[in-house]
Parts: sequence; C-alpha cells; structure tokens
Amino acid sequence: MSSQQSDISYTVPGMDPPDSRRIIELLQMRLHSLNDLHLTLKHIHWNVVGPHFIAVHEMIDPQVDQVRDMTDDLAERISTLGGEPDGTPGALVERRTWDDYSIGRAEAIEHLGALDLVYTSIIKDHREAMRETETADPVTQDMLIEQLRGLELFQWFVRAHLESTGGRLSTRGATTETQAAEQAADQARNQP
Repeated sequence: MSSQQSDISYTVPGMDPPDSRRIIELLQMRLHSLNDLHLTLKHIHWNVVGPHFIAVHEMIDPQVDQVRDMTDDLAERISTLGGEPDGTPGALVERRTWDDYSIGRAEAIEHLGALDLVYTSIIKDHREAMRETETADPVTQDMLIEQLRGLELFQWFVRAHLESTGGRLSTRGATTETQAAEQAADQARNQP
C-alpha cells in the first residue's frame, strides 16, 4: 500500500478516514483481482482451440470489455475516497493471493472448466467485499453489487457449457483449474 493510501488527506463527506482506508484496501484487492481476470480472459481468448473455438472466442471478448470497465470503476472509486489506485503489474503480482491461470493452449471445454473456478473465486471475494461495505459505504456496496451481477452472468454463460441436461455441473468438486479442465473434458467426451 502506498503512503498516500495509508495516510489519506481527504475522503468523501460523511465518511471517517479509517473507514475510507479500509474500503480503499478492499477495493484495491478487487482491482488486482479484476485486472488479473481481464488478462486471464484475453489469454483464454487467444489460446482456445477445438470445435467450439469460435463460440468461446467470441463469448470472451464482451466479458473482457466489461471487466475492464469494472476495473475503471474500482480505480475511480478508490480515488474518490482519497486513495491512490495501483494498477501496475508488479503490484498485482506482489499482492495477489492466487496463482497464475494454469491452462495454456487447450480445447474450449477445458478452458471453460478452469474459468468456472476462476469466476467462483472472484465472485466469492467480491461478495465478501460487498458485505464489508454494507454499513460503512453503501455507495461502494452498490457498485460491487452491480459488478457481481455482471460477473455472475458471465459465470452462468460459462456454466451453460459445463452443465449436463440433468443439471450436473462437470466441475463440481474440482479444486484446481487443471482438475476442473479435465472433468469438463471427461464429461464432454462421455456425453452421447
């Protein structure tokens, strides 16, 4: 965290500086997370192959654009609260609590399986930030709720490819991207 973030000189009227600092820190981690998601989505876009290439390739770009817009909203909210958004790659790598996306060139279904786990993690963390802003900053909470609406929709698009007609999600129980990719590929191979 930069010195400006730890010693903010102003915040929005009616908010205490300690609350602002806490919310800035929450938003900074969401900014890192969504910057990482933006890059991961482009990586998938460039590395997806197979018979469903074009469907997934074209599904991903609107998600990239909307996630990029979400990062801009987060950065602007950090600034509004008196903080200094840090969007550098070094800061992201230093502060993140997750590993790099682990799938390279792969079939569409494998990427979608892995992406399901990525979205699950991001949505869980976004929901936690939303809960933490409920009383201290409903304006930030409203922004996070709107972002969750988009992120959950994107995950639904992904999961539509991973769900059997009986409603079973192929990634159920997977704990790693590789495992989710393998399970998704196995289900796709075993469907009639």
